Order: sequence, then C-alpha cells, then structure tokens
Amino acid sequence: MTDAAARQRDPERTRAELLDVATEVFAEQGYSGARVDDIADRTRTTKRMIYYYFGGKEQLYLAVLERAYRGIREAERVIHVGDLAPADAIRRLAELTYDHHVRHSAFIRLVMIENIHRGEFIRRIDAIRELGQPAVGLLDEILQRGRAEGLFRPDVDAFDVHMLISSYCVFQVANQYTFGFLFDRDLHAAPLSDHLRSMIGDIVVSWLRTPAEAGGAG
Repeated sequence: MTDAAARQRDPERTRAELLDVATEVFAEQGYSGARVDDIADRTRTTKRMIYYYFGGKEQLYLAVLERAYRGIREAERVIHVGDLAPADAIRRLAELTYDHHVRHSAFIRLVMIENIHRGEFIRRIDAIRELGQPAVGLLDEILQRGRAEGLFRPDVDAFDVHMLISSYCVFQVANQYTFGFLFDRDLHAAPLSDHLRSMIGDIVVSWLRTPAEAGGAG
C-alpha cells in the first residue's frame, strides 16, 4: 500500500502526523517563516492534502496552537492530588509543569511566537480559554484545602500560583541557551536539572505558607 493510500484509509493518523510535523516547523520558523510546502515535504505528502485536512496555513497553525495547549492541560488531568496533603499536591503540580515544559520545548517556542504576534491567533481559538479553567480549578481546590487546614495564606489565589509556576517553568526552556551561556551551565543536565525541578516546589510551598507555618517549618 502506498503512503497516499494509507493516509486515505487512516485520516486520524494522517492528521496527527501532519500536526506533529507542523508543530516542529512553526516552532522552528515561526508563523511568518513557516511554509506549507516544507511541511508537505517533511511528511512526504502534498500541499493539497494539507489544505484538505486544515483549509490553509492559518488554520493549520491554529490547530497546532490548540493542540499544544491541550497537551499541558491533559497532563494535569491525569495526576491525582486529591489524596495528597495540600503542600504535597501543590509541589506535584509544580513539578509536573516543569517536566512537561522541559520535555515539550516546541510548546514554549510556540507560546513565545504567539506573544511576538501579541496573541493575534490565540484570540481566534475560543476553546483555549476554556482549556485553562480546569488548571485554575484544580489549584483552587488545593488552595481551599490548605486554607481550611490553616496551612496556606488567604491572600493568594489560583491565578497567582498558576502564573508563578508557569513563569518559572517557561524560563527553563525559553532562556536555556542565553542563561546557560552566560553562566556556563546546562540547565537540563543532572544534577542541576533535578535541583531546578525541586526548587519550584520549594518556592511555591514556602510562599503559600501562613506566617505561623513558615515560622515553625524549621
């Protein structure tokens, strides 16, 4: 069976393969620099087939962007933190975010590219805003448990925690080459990477503790 025939018989697989390659191309070259012809060449398919599945370059980029955001949200959904103490739950969520961002550097580059475009394309994907709600909802549930137990300060909300974790984890990928060069370190090589991974949990948990808890932690 030829590649073309196989793709016709398995459209879901074809669509996924096109998205995989398109993610690499857009992450490498940005929206403006990416060419549909390049994506077609890398997938050994045709520009016409890409247009058949997605309609055009912009629609393909939007599909790539939406799937990239779905990836982190799906990773958050599979973890079980309900049976963990609030501090341990926050730590696990922070470390999962760190792991995901380091392993999916294309996601971070896509986010950077989208910010260069001032969020022009992400605003056209209504589902992405909805995707962020479960993450905030999970954090809110953990924070509520922590406050009820007198462990967490009351003046921090889920958005604050989400922004702190995201900014730290994005930095590990977005600035790895410049920061690594300046200080002559490989941020993703052990044992430094293990240290940085545990550090975000320490930062968030220490920040969330009530004054009484923080004072008695030692």
